Amino acid sequence: MTAMTPAPIDKQEDEEMREPHSDLTMEVVSQTETANTAENQSVEDPLSSRFTWKIDNFSSLNTKKHYSDVFVVGGYKWRILIFPKGNYKDHLSLYLDVADSESLPYGWSRYAQFSLTVINQTNNNYSIRKDAQHQFNAKGSDWGFESFMPLGELYDLCKGYLVNDTLIVEAEVVVRQIVDYGAYDSKKETGYVGLKNQGATCYMNSLLQTLYHIPYFRKAVYHMPTTENDMPSGSIPLALQSLFYELQCSDSSVATKKLTKSFGWDTYDSFMQHDVQELNRVLCEKLEDKMKGTVVEGTIQKLFAGHHMNYIECINMDYKSTRKESFYDLQLDVKGCRDVYASFDKYVEVERLEGDNKYHAGQYGLQDAKKGVLFSDFPPVLQLQLKRFEYDFLRDTMVKINDHYEFPLQLDLDRDDGKYLSPEADRSVRNLYTLHSVLVHSGGVHGGHYYAYIRPTLSNQWYKFDDERVTKEDMERALEEQYGGEELPQMKPGFNNTKYSNAYMLVYIRESDKDKIICNVDEKDIAEHLRERLKKKQEEKERKKKEKAEVHLYTIIKVARDDDLAEQIGKDIYFDLVDHDKVRSFHIHEQTAFDVFKEEVAREFCIPVQFQRFWLWVKRQNHTYRPNRPLTPLEETQSVGTLREVSNKVHGAELKLFLEVELGLDLRPIAPPYKTKEDILLFFKHYDPEKEELRYVGRLFVESVVKPIEVLSKLNKMAGYAADEEIDLYEEIKFEPSVMCEPIDKKITFQASQLEVGDIICFQKSLPVESTNQYRYPDVPSFLEYVHSCQVVHFRSLENPREDDFCLEMSKLCTYDDVVERVAQKLGLDDPSKIRLTSHNCYSQQPKPQPIKYRGADHLSDMLLHYNQTSDILYYEVLDIPLPELQGLKTLKLAFHHATKDEVVNHTIRLPKESTVGDVLNDLKTKVELSRPDAELRLLEVFHHKIYKIFPPSQKIENINDQYWTLRAEEIPEEEKNLGPNDRLIHVYHFTNETTQNQMKILNFGDPFFSVIHEGETLAEIKVRIQRKLQVPDEEFAKWKFAFLSLGRPEYLQDSDIVSSRFQRRDVYGAWEQYLGLEHNGNFPRRAYAVNQNRHTLEKPVKIYN
Repeated sequence: MTAMTPAPIDKQEDEEMREPHSDLTMEVVSQTETANTAENQSVEDPLSSRFTWKIDNFSSLNTKKHYSDVFVVGGYKWRILIFPKGNYKDHLSLYLDVADSESLPYGWSRYAQFSLTVINQTNNNYSIRKDAQHQFNAKGSDWGFESFMPLGELYDLCKGYLVNDTLIVEAEVVVRQIVDYGAYDSKKETGYVGLKNQGATCYMNSLLQTLYHIPYFRKAVYHMPTTENDMPSGSIPLALQSLFYELQCSDSSVATKKLTKSFGWDTYDSFMQHDVQELNRVLCEKLEDKMKGTVVEGTIQKLFAGHHMNYIECINMDYKSTRKESFYDLQLDVKGCRDVYASFDKYVEVERLEGDNKYHAGQYGLQDAKKGVLFSDFPPVLQLQLKRFEYDFLRDTMVKINDHYEFPLQLDLDRDDGKYLSPEADRSVRNLYTLHSVLVHSGGVHGGHYYAYIRPTLSNQWYKFDDERVTKEDMERALEEQYGGEELPQMKPGFNNTKYSNAYMLVYIRESDKDKIICNVDEKDIAEHLRERLKKKQEEKERKKKEKAEVHLYTIIKVARDDDLAEQIGKDIYFDLVDHDKVRSFHIHEQTAFDVFKEEVAREFCIPVQFQRFWLWVKRQNHTYRPNRPLTPLEETQSVGTLREVSNKVHGAELKLFLEVELGLDLRPIAPPYKTKEDILLFFKHYDPEKEELRYVGRLFVESVVKPIEVLSKLNKMAGYAADEEIDLYEEIKFEPSVMCEPIDKKITFQASQLEVGDIICFQKSLPVESTNQYRYPDVPSFLEYVHSCQVVHFRSLENPREDDFCLEMSKLCTYDDVVERVAQKLGLDDPSKIRLTSHNCYSQQPKPQPIKYRGADHLSDMLLHYNQTSDILYYEVLDIPLPELQGLKTLKLAFHHATKDEVVNHTIRLPKESTVGDVLNDLKTKVELSRPDAELRLLEVFHHKIYKIFPPSQKIENINDQYWTLRAEEIPEEEKNLGPNDRLIHVYHFTNETTQNQMKILNFGDPFFSVIHEGETLAEIKVRIQRKLQVPDEEFAKWKFAFLSLGRPEYLQDSDIVSSRFQRRDVYGAWEQYLGLEHNGNFPRRAYAVNQNRHTLEKPVKIYN
């Protein structure tokens, strides 16, 4: 499953980026799963290459996105895509792109395994590399990392990524060929079926298959009480029962949507990557809770719960502290361990508590001791989570551990005389386990795919469950090939040969319990209502399958009548005559005689057979659809299948008919009139300019040699006018791509006007010339033009972008000025130039980041267009000054920190773009309260709670960016103005040091600041000044620890330490990574660090809401 993001979803005027398609509308994110990984492919001769891209003058790049030169791998053209300022994030965005995707043939596809690296030019060990694999196609022609590395780290000149304003990016690409599995039948080949992937649910599918193939667990799920009145989408037990029963009985892959819906998940959750271990724990906890008070209460504990004993034992005296804890799975280290046994050895490894780390043994005081863990008992089903993901503190990112790591088919946890067991453990239980399933993760830390190898009956036959596909596999494939490590040399020298597919979770079943665990699940174990549900579902499925198989034996006949035309025209449609999808359809066997079909029509519409006349529709060259001719008596004796072929040469096409019915004076059907060769059937629409209403009023047979003026009285009668009313006639000719509606000369014949059967005439009252200005659309052509371009636009305030404020109906041809004027009128605003509009991103369902410039779009249609989709949403703002004036100004958002008060006030400064930082500060002085009249101000750039820059007063403000970094203004303290030759101005940052699993993580928070330190000054003296500056109470300040930090490593200081000796650097403004740190412990709000170290960096916690 994939947490990597396709490259961006916002297309401004000058962008050429293809939009990635997604099964969600995401913005989602949108996030499409790479289901075909390297492990899923049959591969031949992978071709590989490395491309290095040097980007000069990197910080001066003003484009949102930047492409490398094209390079060729495997006969395909590729290029790198970079977002120098991030893709609306505070991280560099980096992607691999198919360079010629626009010109490739329909259905193209290519699979590649690739890595992208930002080279550290100072120390290559700090280069940042990320790996991925993707099935590139028209829907996803680019793939990579939206959050490759923090921009603050990239632009920090001390880090070594940007040297002489040059950035070096490297791409390594392996192209592989793919085998098509389209016709594969899992049930037929293996006896098992797979699970459908909802978008990014392969992690869940692999876990569900593993749990399903533990029959004792499946049986317990079946025995959870549910009723026929429950709905699977609202009941986790019933949804899981239904899913398991379908896996047991279905012939094809099973959907999981009802189960995820029972979790309370929406579509977004189905496209969000989660961790298998976390889902396993949350799901089992939820089931454990729902099993309480039922016949299966305690099943989860019986199957999966074991216990270990934490102990601390004094070495020099008889004192021991123990604590018994339960576990449902065990997390085993991979790094530094060659196999499962080595991980268990490490798990029970004894830690010595001595020296500064002695154990406080209550009344006995500090004592040397040993600390460890031993197991009291192991569960019948042992779940081992392999720690393939961990935090790399040097690179400040999560990494995947792809090291070679072995796991045995049989696992003996009684080895070496039971060294893993506590003294209290029951030694009569034989802890010999056999491997049941191997869950695999293929890919990198930022994305990939999950699947499982399972042997359901513990026989020698393994099966691979990969979403919808199940295949038979041998033991080598299931075990040895999932150890990880290096692949056999098959790429070019220098290319990374690491295997990215490896075991992530192991499930073992205890030998002594396997007969109980791998038990029979009989029909009697399954509730009657559940069997009945599936039976009905299968019957419905078979019915649809039969219909599909027999579809070629049937014809869909769609019959349109005058009633349909009258109902639809002016409401659902304006052009042509009818929407055939909204008329009565008949499902008729193709061998049925048409006369028999007419009898069914007679029953349906109460129209006797002898009064029915059917017309065939024809699609004209101008793409309109009109009745063309009546069926002949001979045709009506034929079968409906023959007629369908006559009407449309496309096999399987529908038969579309118009049913002509004449009504007598009593409104009862009568025989249709005799039609001569000269008679043409015309359809009439009436237009009322006052009501702006177009409606269908009827049809007439007219002789082609007759003039329209001779039938005007009949048209007036249709419209309800006096017989002598003057009316104008227009022919509706076509409407795509543009409207063609032309006046008809009433004094020449229909034939001379080239009118024929099926044509449409629109008419209206004749208007005096002087009255045409009274109406918005005074005639039929202007009204049809309006309808063709009409758009209801939903306007939303940019401050509340999720809710419509109002709607306006406008023509897509409205100019920019027309649109803002209508919005201003709606808002009661006198000056339309104070309206600023922003377009809608159809993919993310959010406003685009850049507003529309003054007259920056010609028409409304341009404002609503996003890539190849048209939106109906616009966002508006009401400005305090006209937009043209605003566009000549630079707007900066500043946070002013008061010198003596604990307050921060946000200000917006607008100045001409050619202004300097000094001008900004002078303007700010007029708006803020200063500690003294002659105070001097400075402007800082703050990012992630660190100060990165002090802007010189002479710097132009046009290129200063306040989108990614915080701009902070403050008074310059007097002590900083008069620095002595040996004084230093150092950075002081707040931080917390969180240690998890013996690993350290430094997190900065709060407001950073400067402090002056003097030569030979002790920490105690500096602390006095800092406490005074921050105005922190003694009790609170005493809890803080002080440390010198360099490159993220703290060196804790004592009050007597000389601080200046630690700061050797002279550069006043570049010491981001050498600073005096103030450590806090748990008494401030801060971002929580992921408790589960195995979770990927882009995941959110798993929640089951119901």
